[in-house]
Amino acid sequence: MKQTILKQTDLDSRLNALLNSSADYDQGLQDLVTEIDHAGLALEILDSESWYGEPRSERGGKANSIEEQFRLEVDRILIQDRESEASLARRMEFARVRFDRALERSGIDPEDLAGRLPTAAAASASNLGVQPGFPEEVLCRWTELHALRTELVERNLYLVLVNVERYAHLRVSRMDLIQEGASVLFRAADGFDWRRGLLFRTYAVHWLNQAFRSFLYNFGNTVRVPVYLQKAMKHVRDAVERLGDAPHSVKEIAKEADLGEKIVQSALGAIRSTQSIDASFGSSEDDGLSLRETLTTDDDEGLYRASMEDISIEDGVEMALDRLSERERYVIGLRFGLNEGREHTLAEIAALLGVSLERVRQIQVRAISKMNTPGLRKAVDPYLL
Repeated sequence: MKQTILKQTDLDSRLNALLNSSADYDQGLQDLVTEIDHAGLALEILDSESWYGEPRSERGGKANSIEEQFRLEVDRILIQDRESEASLARRMEFARVRFDRALERSGIDPEDLAGRLPTAAAASASNLGVQPGFPEEVLCRWTELHALRTELVERNLYLVLVNVERYAHLRVSRMDLIQEGASVLFRAADGFDWRRGLLFRTYAVHWLNQAFRSFLYNFGNTVRVPVYLQKAMKHVRDAVERLGDAPHSVKEIAKEADLGEKIVQSALGAIRSTQSIDASFGSSEDDGLSLRETLTTDDDEGLYRASMEDISIEDGVEMALDRLSERERYVIGLRFGLNEGREHTLAEIAALLGVSLERVRQIQVRAISKMNTPGLRKAVDPYLL
C-alpha cells in the first residue's frame, strides 16, 4: 500500500506551532505522533544534494589524495544557522518517538538492535521485503530517523577537519583520525538536546576530542598500552620531574604522584620508547654508532654462516641419497649435477644407461619420492628462499 508523504516543511510548521503554543510541548509531540501514525503518513526523505552547494567541477580544483577529496566534498556542504539546526533536531526527535513506538508495537527490544539495522540506503522502500526479522513499519521509521541523523552529521563534518588539526603534529594517520571523528558525530547526534539552546557544534566538539584522544591512547603506541596505564604514566612522569634527577624509589614516586605502588611499578615498566634503527646512540646525530652499524659487518657475506645450521646442506643431501639404490643415486647425481657439476637431460642419461627415456624418468620419480622425507626437508629448508 502506497503511503502518503508528510513533507518536512509541513512537519516543521506543526512542530513550530507546538513550540509557540502555551501547551506542553512534550505532550503535544506525543499527540502529533499519534495523529501522524493513525494517518499512515511517511516522513519525506530529502536527497543529500539538497544540503550541498555547487558541484566541485564548477568550482574547480582537483583532488590529489583521499583526504583532499574528502575536504573538497565537505567544502560543498552548506552550514546551518541556529534556527535551521534546531528545526532539524526537532524533526529527529519526532522521528525517534515514531521509531520507538514502532518497536514497541512490534515487540522488539531496542537493546537487540545493535549492529542489526540496515543503513538508510539499504532500508529503502525497494528493499524492505528482503530484510529478515524486521517488520516493514520498523524499517520505514528507522529509514526516516537515520536519514535525519545523516543530514545532521554531514552538515557538521567540517568540525572534524577543524579539530583534527590539533592532533596533526602527532605521528598518527590523519585519515584514521578523520574517520574516528566522522563516526563519533553519530553518537553526538543521538545525544544532542535542542532544548538546552546550545549549537550542535558546541556539543559535538567534546565528543570529537574524546574520540581523538581515545584513538591516540589505543593506537598511538607501537605496543598498545591500556588507557588507565597511559594516564598513570603521565602522572608518574610529572612526579619524577618534580622530584628531580636523582634516582627515586617506587614508594617515593607513588607518594608524590598519589598513586598505588603497584600502578607506579606497572607504569614505570610501560614507559618505553621506540627508536629508529638508524638513530645514533650518542648525544648527537654524529656522535656514536647507530644500532644498524652495531649489528652489521664489513664482510660481504654478511653475518650469516652456513656453519650456524645444525646440518649442512651437503650432509642433508647425502643423508637423503643414502636411502637410494646405486642406480637411483647415479641417475639423480647426473640429473641434478651432483657428480660432475652439470645437469644432464633425461635423453643424455638414457643414452649412458642404454635404456629408454621413459625408464629414466621412472627411476627419477621413484628416487625423488624416496628422498621426500621430513628429515631432508628440515635439513634443506634453511637454505631455501
